[in-house]
Amino acid sequence: MAKIQMKTPLVEMDGDEMTRILWQMIKDKLILPYVDLKTEYYDLGLLNRNETKDQVTIDAANANKKYGVAVKCATITPNKQRMVEYPQLTEMWKSPNGTIRSILDGTVFRTPICIPAIKPVVKNWKEPITIARHAYGDVYKSVDMYTEEPGTCTMTFKGESGEEKTLTVQKVNGPAVWQGAHNKESSIRSFAKACFQYAIDTKQDLWFSTKDTIAKVYDGQFKKVFEEEFEAYKAKFEELGITYFYTLIDDAVARVIRSKGGYIWACKNYDGDVMSDMVSTAFGSLAMMTSVLVSPDGNYEFEAAHGTVTQHYYKHLKGEKTSTNSMATIFAWSGAFKKRGELDELPELVAFGEKLEEACFDTLNAGIMTKDLVGLVEPGFEAKAVNSEEFLDAISERLAAKLA
Repeated sequence: MAKIQMKTPLVEMDGDEMTRILWQMIKDKLILPYVDLKTEYYDLGLLNRNETKDQVTIDAANANKKYGVAVKCATITPNKQRMVEYPQLTEMWKSPNGTIRSILDGTVFRTPICIPAIKPVVKNWKEPITIARHAYGDVYKSVDMYTEEPGTCTMTFKGESGEEKTLTVQKVNGPAVWQGAHNKESSIRSFAKACFQYAIDTKQDLWFSTKDTIAKVYDGQFKKVFEEEFEAYKAKFEELGITYFYTLIDDAVARVIRSKGGYIWACKNYDGDVMSDMVSTAFGSLAMMTSVLVSPDGNYEFEAAHGTVTQHYYKHLKGEKTSTNSMATIFAWSGAFKKRGELDELPELVAFGEKLEEACFDTLNAGIMTKDLVGLVEPGFEAKAVNSEEFLDAISERLAAKLA
C-alpha cells in the first residue's frame, strides 16, 4: 500500500533510557511502514540537553508553538543520584516537561487507557477519570534555600511603580529550610479556560479542588479566577447537561474514591502530578495513561505520563529481554497523528491513529500483554506475558491486517 502522506511535520522530542529504545522500535514497526513520516527532530536525551545547556528543550518547545503538534518521549529529570550516574553533567538540569509547559502555558490532561480484562482497584469506578493538571508554577517554579542560624525570613515584592510589599514569613531560632512559590494570574486563567473548554469538548462534568481554607490568598485566587471564567461557559454547560463543581482538595479525594468516574478532575500543579499517578495505578498501570498538554492558543504536545523505566534499561544494556509496556508511548504517537490529521484535514492520518489504537486494544483483549498487566487481569481471563519486542510485533501484525 502507498504510505500515508503528511502535510505538516510533527515536532518529535526523543528521550531517555528504555523509553528511547521503545521509541525507535515503535517507529520502525508501527509507523514507518505505513506513514511517510515528517518530523522536526529534537534530541531531549539527558546528555544532549547537557551538551546544549538545555537550549534544545527551549528550541523544541518553540517548534511546538510553530507547528502546533508535538510528540514527546519520556525524559530524565536529574537528581543527586543521577549526577553520580552521569558524571558528564555540568548541572542538575530542570525538568524538560516543566520547561515546555512553562513556554506553552498549557494544561495537561491525563486519562487512563482501560480494557475489560483489568478492573480498577476502586470497585465502584466504571468510567475513566481525567486529571487536568495546571502546568505552570507552584513548587515547580519555586526557589528554596537552607539557613543555619537564628533569624527572620521576609518576602518582598517590588513593583515597577516603586511600591513595595513585605511579609514576614517566619522567625526561627535555629536551622530552617525556606521555599518561595508563585503563580501568574494569566496562567491561572488559561488553566481555567482550557479545563472548561475540554469539559465541553468531551461532554464531561468538571471538578476543581484547591486548599483555599488554608492558602486563603494563593489558592483563593485560583478559586476566584475559575468562578469568573466559568461565566463565559455556563450556558454551554447547561445546554450539554454537564456541571462545574468546586470543593477542597481533601474533600475531592474522598468524593473521587466514592464516585463512579467519568469526569474531569482539575488540580493545581503538584496535586495533579500526584493524583494522576494515583488514578493511573488504580485503573491498572502507569504505562496505561494518555497525556496531552494543551495550550490556550491551540498547541498540543502528546507524551507518555510515566518515566524512562530505568531498571528495564539496565537489563536491556546487559542483553536481557524486558517486558516493558509501550502502550502510553504508542498512544502519544496515535494522539499526535489524529490531531495533526484533524488540523491538516487529512482523514487518512486520523484513521491511521485510530487503527493503531484499535490494534493495541485487539492485542490486549487477545491476552497478549506485558508482564506488568498480566498480574492485574480478572480471574478467568487468560493472559500471556511477552517481552517488549514480541508485544510490538503482535500489535504490528494486527495493525497490518487492519490496513490491508
